[in-house]
Amino acid sequence: MEMRLELVPLPSTDVDRSKAFYVDQVGFNLDHDVEPGNGMRVVQLTPPGSACSIVIGIGISDPNAAPVLGLHLVVADVDAARRTLVGNGIDVSDVSDMGGGVRYAYFSDPDGNSWALQQISR
Repeated sequence: MEMRLELVPLPSTDVDRSKAFYVDQVGFNLDHDVEPGNGMRVVQLTPPGSACSIVIGIGISDPNAAPVLGLHLVVADVDAARRTLVGNGIDVSDVSDMGGGVRYAYFSDPDGNSWALQQISR
């Protein structure tokens, strides 16, 4: 049996603000921004190179739900990724070296959904 994680819904109190954050500042690709009816809006975004996307919108999840915490974006160079995000106006933590070639930096979106940039050197 095959199972693939392909879509993670995130709560968003302002869909346009969240969309701008992920596209303009983080660099996600905008896959879809559709309004299928009944007041619903679906905005699907994918990190470059990822097979898994996020979805925000209206009628997707409770906008007042607790934020999703600890999502990981695996990168080849956490220092370069951090510099890019900081250059795009995102508040990113300093890089933490966990030992064993594992390094992290952290940031959150405007709704408090939190992300980790993860680099694992092999």
